[in-house]
Amino acid sequence: MRLLLIITLPLLFLLGSCIEIIDDLSIKMDGSGTFKYTVNLSSSKIKVNSILALDTIDGKKVPSIDEIKQKIDQFVKTLDAQNGISNVKVDGNYTEFIFKFQCDFTNVALLQDGLKQSIVIISKEKSIPELEHNWLSWDGNKLVRSIPEVTGKKINEIEQSDIELLKKGSYTSITRFEKPVEKYENQAAQLSKSKMAVMVKTDTYRLKENQDILENTIYLTSGKN
Repeated sequence: MRLLLIITLPLLFLLGSCIEIIDDLSIKMDGSGTFKYTVNLSSSKIKVNSILALDTIDGKKVPSIDEIKQKIDQFVKTLDAQNGISNVKVDGNYTEFIFKFQCDFTNVALLQDGLKQSIVIISKEKSIPELEHNWLSWDGNKLVRSIPEVTGKKINEIEQSDIELLKKGSYTSITRFEKPVEKYENQAAQLSKSKMAVMVKTDTYRLKENQDILENTIYLTSGKN
């Protein structure tokens, strides 16, 4: 799922820091909704600053703050121009290194397509195999979701030396609905008291070892709310 969002994950994971991610999807009965994605590197800001002071690390160019800002601005403009996507916003705190992304969408298929098209345009690559994966499916009463394969690929690229940092990091996936949830398949998920939101949370080390850990199929109650 990208930084932001999916497109800036390569920049942030390059820093190999303790990372907290919140993936928050609100979906209405007609399939429209709002997608929010937060990346928090504040607990590792000293390390982040020290790495940003370098030209390269492990043979890879380290982006400057200005380059990160330019990449995010380019992503926002590109995504906002995609069909079915609107109100794209990114709030970047470059002191605490907290990045908050959100956008509205008319249906989940256009959300996925818009993100994929934007990543291809920004990356200037004709083919990105990881983008063939669909991480959302909605039929009006059942939602199937996972993390984007692009995200999983970047997590897998984190060095073994940063495993302890991964254990301190977290990935929280939240799904919100307009009507109550009847059941869900991920046994690690938690249902809100209102029964209208489902959360799954894990640390980034477990996510690296098993990217299916956040997968979930959620069924809503039938009939009117």
